[in-house]
Formats: sequence, structure tokens, C-alpha cells
Amino acid sequence: MTDTGGGDRVYHVNGRLVPRGSARVSVEDRGFRYGDAAFETMRAYGGEILDWDRHYRRLERTCETLGMAAAVPDDLAVRVAETLDENGLADAYVRVSVSRGPTAGKLTPPVESDLDPTVVVVTRPLPRGGLPDEGGERAWDEPAIVQTVKTRRMPDVALPADAKTHNYLNGILARLELRRAASDEYAPDEALMRDLDGHVAEGATSNLFFVDDGTLKTPAAGDLLPGITREVVLELAADETFPVERGRYDLDAVRNADEAFLTNRTWGLRPIASVDGIEVGNGPITSLLRRLYDERVEHLCYP
Repeated sequence: MTDTGGGDRVYHVNGRLVPRGSARVSVEDRGFRYGDAAFETMRAYGGEILDWDRHYRRLERTCETLGMAAAVPDDLAVRVAETLDENGLADAYVRVSVSRGPTAGKLTPPVESDLDPTVVVVTRPLPRGGLPDEGGERAWDEPAIVQTVKTRRMPDVALPADAKTHNYLNGILARLELRRAASDEYAPDEALMRDLDGHVAEGATSNLFFVDDGTLKTPAAGDLLPGITREVVLELAADETFPVERGRYDLDAVRNADEAFLTNRTWGLRPIASVDGIEVGNGPITSLLRRLYDERVEHLCYP
């Protein structure tokens, strides 16, 4: 497969492969009007979607939460594969969006029997994953510079935290704070968000791990989206000798950590260089888990 440039990419829109420049969604679509839609960000390695079953189940759960379980097409895996093939991509970012579809402007959703969902698959090239070659590229260039923001994570009682919806204003507001904090000397690239009680929750698009005196710690699920990469890292860590803890932590626990990293599907495991200007950095547990994660990708996707 050969990576294609952005201008001649092809997307999958409502069952059809469409050139990027011709891809259209109705202005009456509820995903556009209200954020009434679900999505999944996935990673293709060697032409294989890593953890496809987990992504598909979470998409179904989100759509069930939104009252539109029937919106997820049975042939979604085929649509994703067709999009990768048409674009000549083996290693790629893959985003699947499922909205309730266009309606006539009423906030109250239509009943499920009247659903006309919009389903879109978008891809773009990323570097090869798995075990890196000497000097091999990663999806990220440098360890993350993390900045705490004032924007708080939306509580689960207001918007279900485990539903991955198009309503991303919470994270957007956090990233806008990063832009305002940036200078020629300081360029944070991920926002660290807290819950309403002031405990650390997650990044704007990532989950957080840190190490304190040999214990791997991560904020407990609740007011955060428990990512699939986070889930995999916890599974990998469970087979190792160091203790693992899920809990509620204040900012100082992260700022004073021995090592720390972020997880998401695009980055995998990304070490944190600093938090609020305080150096944290890589370490033996982060390095071990990154290697185990890369070995898992290699085993599952590059046979």
C-alpha cells in the first residue's frame, strides 16, 4: 500500500466511497446541529485495526446511551477496510462517526424506527507502529509538555463520561487555554483537566498515568473517558511485578511524580516531559510499558 496525500483522499460517506472534496453531510444533520453523534478514533497498523472489537463495542454502547443503538451499521468493518484500501493506507488514523442523521430542527430526537443515520469513515496516514526501527518515526515528535487548565472535566452526572460523542466543547475550551498560555519559550501541547473537586482526571484527548515510588497510578474511572489504550496498558501492567493503583489524586501528586505518560490511540504511550513547567520525564516503568505495548502491536498487526 502507498500513502496518499490529503488532497486526493477518499472518505466513506453513508455507504459510498467519495472523494474528499466531494464529501458532504446535510446542514440539518443532528451531529452538526447538536453534537448528537458518536465516534471512535482507531489506529490501523499493517492494514489491521488494533482492537477492533473493543472499538465496535464502545461505539455500540455510546449509541445505546444516546438512544440510537440501531444507527451502527452491521457492515462497518467492511466500510473501514474499503476506505483504507481505496486510500492505499496500511498505517493510518481512522475515525468513524455515526450521527442520528438529519431532522427538521426539533431538539427531541426521532424514535429509533425513524432513524436515518449518517455514517462517515475518515482516514489519514500515520507512521508504522509496533517495534520501531533504528531512528523510526512515531505518531508524536517529542514527549508531551502538559499544562493544567482551569476548564474542569464535565461530570458524569451531567454528560455520561464513558460516551464518546461529538460534543467535545469541554476539550476544545481546554485546548484554547493552552493557546493562551503559549509563548515563544513555552509551548504546551496537552491540557490536564481536573474534576469539579479538583482531582486530576485526564488530558483533553488522552488518559493520564504516573509513577510514584514504584507504583503505577492512574485516575479512577468516573468523571473521565476510560480509553481503550488505557485499558490495554492496565492489562499489560497487571502481568508485571510493580503495583498498580486507581484513585483520586491532586495536582501535586502528578507534578512530583517520578515519571508520567499519556495514552490515546494515536500516540500509544507518550512520555510527559513536564507538568506546569515542572520536569517529570521518562523512566523504567514507562519504558517497559511502551515496549510491551509496541510488542503487542507488532504481534497482532504485523505477523
